[in-house]
Amino acid sequence: MAKVRVLIVDDSATMRSLIATALRKDPDIEVVGQAGDPLEAREAIKVLNPDVITLDVEMPNMNGLDFLEKIMRLRPTPVIMISTLTQAGADATLTALEFGAVDCVGKPAGGVGDAISAFSGLPERVKAAAGARPRPLASTTGRSAPQKTAPAPTEAGFRANGRLVAIGASTGGVEALLAVISRFPANCPPTVITQHMPGTFTRSFAERLNRSTAATVEEAYDGAVLDTGRIYLAPGGATHLEIVGGSALRCRLIEADPVNGHRPSVDVLFHSVARVVGAKAVGAILTGMGRDGAKGLLAMRQAGATTIAQDEASCVVYGMPKVAMEIGAAQKQLSLERIGAAILSSCNHVSVES
Repeated sequence: MAKVRVLIVDDSATMRSLIATALRKDPDIEVVGQAGDPLEAREAIKVLNPDVITLDVEMPNMNGLDFLEKIMRLRPTPVIMISTLTQAGADATLTALEFGAVDCVGKPAGGVGDAISAFSGLPERVKAAAGARPRPLASTTGRSAPQKTAPAPTEAGFRANGRLVAIGASTGGVEALLAVISRFPANCPPTVITQHMPGTFTRSFAERLNRSTAATVEEAYDGAVLDTGRIYLAPGGATHLEIVGGSALRCRLIEADPVNGHRPSVDVLFHSVARVVGAKAVGAILTGMGRDGAKGLLAMRQAGATTIAQDEASCVVYGMPKVAMEIGAAQKQLSLERIGAAILSSCNHVSVES
């Protein structure tokens, strides 16, 4: 199998060296070049034709977002953003993921020891990115925050039938979740989401989702009541998100080891929904590397829930949905453009299955 050829773009020579060292530990990866700014990188891309680019957000001559936009318009290539774990870094990284970056990795704030830890999973993410299918940007996207939108006309008159929605996503999930959630009306079914993402980014992402939909989106907190019009995003990093019953369905954040290499884990969320909600749930598994969520979605289906997987053609990485289809977890496979409407159809008082 051919090695994955990587170009590292960062204005810090030290950071380029640390990233290169982490990647060279994997025999399936070849670091074919390094560049200190986008101008150098532009020439390197023409000459080297890398499979994957790691790209710093903040650089001289042209910032990483502007450069990423040019890459995605002119020569779509899988890009992993290397971002500072700050509020500004989180906002910029989310914009990058909307522009078409495949993944994001937090830049360590400390010394070499922190870098070794921060970049330990980078080789696997690079190899996953190599199989991604970034879509070209049709035109300059711009960076103004998305505004709240009215429900799509087909959702006018939606009336929730008491079902709960659970969604899981990973690589490529920012774009996918924005596409799905933007269709939800203000009175959408109660919804819980687990997206693999560093903890520093999830609050910003919840705010961005909130601006894209008529419903209310926020980062999940322990004890949050699941009610009509409320969407909760699992906080990244230290906890898993589960659903618990009682007088009302609520979110519960639990401290536990990573599952399938992830915390929060989609499987943890889906298994809890299968246990607590059973047939009165709808589960959707979206684009992402690996297999997290597939077994949980199967448990949901076996409990009587409606289950959906994103199709290969519309996935950035057809990993989690592929495994879900292979083990019989998903009843149907739909394009990203159809998933939002299908979820709402299953949750509408007068349901017409898509």
